[in-house]
Amino acid sequence: MDQRAAVPDRTWLIAVAAALWGTDGLLRQPLAGQLPAATIVFWEHLLVVVVLVPFLPSAARAFRAATPKERTALVLIGAGASALATALFTQAFQLGDPVTPLVLQKLQPVIAVVAAALLLGERMRRRYWLFAVPALAGAWLMAFADPLSAAPRAAAAALLSVAAAALWAVGTVLGRMVSVRIASRDVTVLRFAIGLPASAVVLAAQGAPVAVAPAQLGPLVLLALIPGLLGLTLYYIGLRSTAAARATLAELAFPVTAALLGVGLLGTELSPTQWLGLAVVVVSVTALGLRERAPKPVVQVEPVS
Repeated sequence: MDQRAAVPDRTWLIAVAAALWGTDGLLRQPLAGQLPAATIVFWEHLLVVVVLVPFLPSAARAFRAATPKERTALVLIGAGASALATALFTQAFQLGDPVTPLVLQKLQPVIAVVAAALLLGERMRRRYWLFAVPALAGAWLMAFADPLSAAPRAAAAALLSVAAAALWAVGTVLGRMVSVRIASRDVTVLRFAIGLPASAVVLAAQGAPVAVAPAQLGPLVLLALIPGLLGLTLYYIGLRSTAAARATLAELAFPVTAALLGVGLLGTELSPTQWLGLAVVVVSVTALGLRERAPKPVVQVEPVS
């Protein structure tokens, strides 16, 4: 039986989740100016785990029933893609370069394609690059006001962004792997439940404070529940029937949304080339999603064992 026909592709749902992540900067950037990155990430995980307490027993049973390979993947997702990558992303905001965090969205697809080929056996036909290359080029144009002078001003911010990109890209691939047999809800719960002690380790290692001011609690709750919990819930539902190579391109909706919100709410100005990049990303990702509904998709997914 053709599983792709039985379970419709949900690239669009991945894009919706990524658009929710694009609201992240509205809350994270002000908080990053007030709190250490480790403190923000710890509270994000703590608040989500508190909300998900009723689902922890089911997630724990799913973890026990998982194969050793799946357990390893879940630990890497929680500790790496959730806790550590988010801390690196937040730290990049604190370096004063608001563009650098968007650069990682340009790097993720390149890393994820390689990881998907190695870990999941996904095969990209040549036509895949007809969509991927314009999307990556559009992300580059969108990330920088002057695409010919695109080197990040801070070397540290660049290293943080590359590291976060690698962790999130591998997290996309591992999430696809475990979502085949484990319920999306359990994957989401385990991501945060495993990420919480990992974020506590980062907090202790950096000597960052745990306490936050009452005025900071509200933005932290919104940050944890909207781009965090809701975005990831939709993401893992979509990932169950979406190839990782397609998912990582749909995730480019993150910088698109961030750019639009920056212009509309934060007074950011985009250059003509950034507007061009925005249009190229939207067209490329939309065209890919439509193309994958055809009888012969450009990303061939092998059964994940």
